[in-house]
Amino acid sequence: MLEAILQQRYYITAVLLFTIGFVTLFLHPNLLKKIIGLNLMDTAVFLFLAAMGYVEGGVAPMLEEGQEWTAYINPVPGGLVLTGIVVAVSTTALFLALTQRLYRRYHSLNLDEILILARSGEEKH
Repeated sequence: MLEAILQQRYYITAVLLFTIGFVTLFLHPNLLKKIIGLNLMDTAVFLFLAAMGYVEGGVAPMLEEGQEWTAYINPVPGGLVLTGIVVAVSTTALFLALTQRLYRRYHSLNLDEILILARSGEEKH
């Protein structure tokens, strides 16, 4: 049992991180905590993709003449992770900028308060 858990440790960690991020995103009214939850979910997906491409004892996929066949690490998940990191940083920057604008207008980071104030057309002073 312990050996099976250790073999799947990256997948288990990814699922735990994703779950923590998901719960944080949906249960906390604070906008900064929601952004942190989204980043945890992104990180979990990156870990999962990197773990899928990893081969124990594998080497970089570079062929040379006369080289014996060996196990190679799949480079596609690494490329997907790099692309995902760029997208995650961009969306985080956008969300932080929007959060800053909301805070300047409503003087609160609590999404429930912001929605109440926005519906009533008031601004908190």
